[in-house]
Amino acid sequence: MAAAGATSVGDIEEDASQLSFPKEFENAETLLNSEVHMLLEHRKQQNESAEDEQELSEVFMKTLNYTARFSRFKNRETIASVRSLLQQKKLHKFELASLANLCPEAAEEAKALIP
Repeated sequence: MAAAGATSVGDIEEDASQLSFPKEFENAETLLNSEVHMLLEHRKQQNESAEDEQELSEVFMKTLNYTARFSRFKNRETIASVRSLLQQKKLHKFELASLANLCPEAAEEAKALIP
């Protein structure tokens, strides 16, 4: 039986708390909320400056608003510094993104939020 929060696909059990992800995630890169916000904001600006401006979807706008609210870092240099600092700790890429997005104040908080 799969543990709480774990799903089984074929013979492979997926469990994020054990860093066991589906094969589709093997080559995937993780983005911080701040990076997603920068990308979406850039896309929005491109759309606004285009001759035939298109209406952005509701999902796009909701995602943009979410990332604006939860973005911790406002420029590329800060994001690069945070990534560099966390990469020194030999974290899994999903742990790195989670820590950077949550910015826990103490190790105990990080352990409670990220199993």
